[in-house]
Amino acid sequence: MQITVDTNILFDILLPDPDYKESSLNLILNYSSQNLIISQIVYAELAAHFNNPALLDSFLEDSNIQLKSIGKKGLQFAAAAWKEYNQNRDSQLECSKCGSKNTFYCSDCGSKITFRQYIMADFIIAGHAVENEALLLSRDRGFYRKYFKDLEIKSS
Repeated sequence: MQITVDTNILFDILLPDPDYKESSLNLILNYSSQNLIISQIVYAELAAHFNNPALLDSFLEDSNIQLKSIGKKGLQFAAAAWKEYNQNRDSQLECSKCGSKNTFYCSDCGSKITFRQYIMADFIIAGHAVENEALLLSRDRGFYRKYFKDLEIKSS
């Protein structure tokens, strides 16, 4: 089975994020015997944080993570989901009557709910996983589950 790794999981480890470093590292370690892959998008997002490309390549090799190109099929999955997202997203968190800005909190986890503008790269990462019939390791499970209903996701 192939395992696609989202950038946020790797950033948690590399940057490191005090809230997610340990759980994201454990997630990678749990799947380290599998075929871990990343798309060109994830590679580019990671490369922006490395002054020396050889260090990134060494990290990926040491982590047994391979760069695998996305094909037309994956891009088509991404484009269809992007289109649905743009047609259906609610872009404002303000009162329609008075225009007052409001803060809302998730009733399940207590996190602050904010408007998030997803970009095409997010959709391409998921399209890459769908195309490769891979499990996706990511913290963006709610977003991916909404637009890629058949995609299996594991979160840290």
